[in-house]
Amino acid sequence: MNAATNNRRTVVITGASSGIGLALAKAYIERGDNVVGNARSAARLDAAAAQLGNPANFVGVAGDIAEPATAQALFETAIARFGKVDVLINNAGIFNAKPFHTYTPDEVDRLVDTNLKGFFYPSQRAAAHMAANGSGHIVNITAGIAVQPNVKVPAVLPVLVKGGLNSATRALAIELAASGVKVSAVAPGIIETPLHGDYEGTRAFYNTLAPSGTTGTTDDVVDAVLYLTDARFTSGVVLSVDGGASAGTW
Repeated sequence: MNAATNNRRTVVITGASSGIGLALAKAYIERGDNVVGNARSAARLDAAAAQLGNPANFVGVAGDIAEPATAQALFETAIARFGKVDVLINNAGIFNAKPFHTYTPDEVDRLVDTNLKGFFYPSQRAAAHMAANGSGHIVNITAGIAVQPNVKVPAVLPVLVKGGLNSATRALAIELAASGVKVSAVAPGIIETPLHGDYEGTRAFYNTLAPSGTTGTTDDVVDAVLYLTDARFTSGVVLSVDGGASAGTW
């Protein structure tokens, strides 16, 4: 595609093969935007492309998002194919809730790799590229429980990392503001995705985690992300999408 005649935005999405990431890819493609999606395996990306109807404006880049080389490949592919990157959505993440004293070194490493490094390296690429272009949006998918911990869900490790990302979102928004780059976060509560497993056996419990008495859907998160990437005068915010749970539950 000739980048000079392409007026679409180009959106890089990590963790794009399922759940929130796949829903985001679908939403942007339906808008006519280009999407460059990342997942660990090419097979998962091929399956995602098939679900999306194999559109010409979807390109998959497989690789471990914790590796700097994967971030480099994502941006090089996006720029070569579509000319530039307008939006980065750091969606890839894992969630591991358990009593603090039971986390193993392997669990710490896996969560830090995906949730922290998976934000850091793509965002470095985005910051340099977008600042040079004078515009762009970075959106981090964090976690509502990092805004307001819940006694029913012991989760210090993900709260530690996702809470740090909430603070980093604000700090990076300030750092990049003069360059025309906006940085914000969406902090979901319980969203019905494969991340949380089988809902049939746990739905009643999940419904107790927000004062609304309900769980969310991927559409709820998509709506929030689309707002942020369309916004002209919004940056540095952590937007909770959690049925009110961040206001507190008892």
